[in-house]
Amino acid sequence: MAKAAVFIADGSEEVEAITPVDLLRRAKVDVDVVSIMPALEIEASRNVKITADKLIGEISFDDYDLLVLPGGVRGTNNINACEELKKQIKRFNDQGKGIAAICAAPTVFAGMGLLDGKKSTCNPGFWEELRSKGADLVEDSKVVISGNIITSQAMGTSVDFGLALVSYLCGEEAGEELRKNIRFGAI
Repeated sequence: MAKAAVFIADGSEEVEAITPVDLLRRAKVDVDVVSIMPALEIEASRNVKITADKLIGEISFDDYDLLVLPGGVRGTNNINACEELKKQIKRFNDQGKGIAAICAAPTVFAGMGLLDGKKSTCNPGFWEELRSKGADLVEDSKVVISGNIITSQAMGTSVDFGLALVSYLCGEEAGEELRKNIRFGAI
């Protein structure tokens, strides 16, 4: 069974964190919500409290097939300051294992040089930052998959992002079946 970790921090965007968890779990993917903060409970960007399953120090990254970063400016800044997570993101990328980010969070990948020459997207407010760090920015796609790297634009593309994660881990057929089951998009 595929396994994913969704990393949250104070300031993470609620919908971007929870939607991928929901959709991956509907697809029977084993998902851990992992706090990079000192406590399981974080205060998300709109003051919603989210309780993680585990703390970052309690996990073995080798257990996962995919690492997922929600956006939110403050949450992204907190994630960007987490050196252990960034070290593991680099290792995953070097091994060709899945890494995914939405909204502001693709800037973490860009800052690490992981998007250099890669097709990617993010929140329009960060397009220039991605471009300046060598990303091949795709402005007109809600989700961009470039090998093992999945990026998405914003809260409004969270379902598209979550479905792309399901397709990545479980196959296109599983992603399409889930899309139909949740009645998303054209039916």
